[in-house]
Amino acid sequence: MENIKVISLGGSIVAPDKVDTDFLKAFLKAIQDYLNSDSQRKLIFVTGGGGPARAYQHAYREITSETDNNLQDWIGIAATRLNAQLVKGIFGDLCKNEVVTDPTEPGSFNGRIMVAAGWKPGWSTDFDAVVLAERFNADTVINLSNISKVYSADPKLDQNAVPLDNMSWDELKKLVGDKWTPGKNVPFDPVATKKASELKLKVITAAGKDIPNLVKILDGNTFEGTTIGPE
Repeated sequence: MENIKVISLGGSIVAPDKVDTDFLKAFLKAIQDYLNSDSQRKLIFVTGGGGPARAYQHAYREITSETDNNLQDWIGIAATRLNAQLVKGIFGDLCKNEVVTDPTEPGSFNGRIMVAAGWKPGWSTDFDAVVLAERFNADTVINLSNISKVYSADPKLDQNAVPLDNMSWDELKKLVGDKWTPGKNVPFDPVATKKASELKLKVITAAGKDIPNLVKILDGNTFEGTTIGPE
């Protein structure tokens, strides 16, 4: 029986300012080892936009003095697709599908890895990861970003905020709100949070660049991070 896991690969991990080739080399090796140890394992990566998305969105706002959220989302989506093509490329024959840009489009999962990118305005790639988890019957989304744990509140605003090992979907909803804006800095996109809660998914949030910790998550061992839901 196939064992499929979905990884939301934050753009801040792939390309925080420029492409982090050292991370991608280590990530490639860890994933190859994981897949080689069990022929039934498959992975879906959904890449974020990272530094390129923020830079181009900022340029748009600076030049035009406009804040069209729809257009900013499309700029971010273009960046996610650039990152996705890079990730697909480094995995070579393990990834036989073209980059997925519509997670609802019917199609088979060929190869061992599927790479997806942004779909359309109104949410981040976190939501696309949740949609793909539903489509391929994965019960867990691993959300890799530049934070190791979700805090009880924004630590920049609340000195009493503490990192959490576990939290419910209701707790996360209170933390992230219910409205998406392009570039919003939250542990998990509000639209994705609502969808994941309805599906009773489990989401694990962890520091993306900690490769040994990622291996622990994939292998089902004790790890550093926050496990979200279901209630």
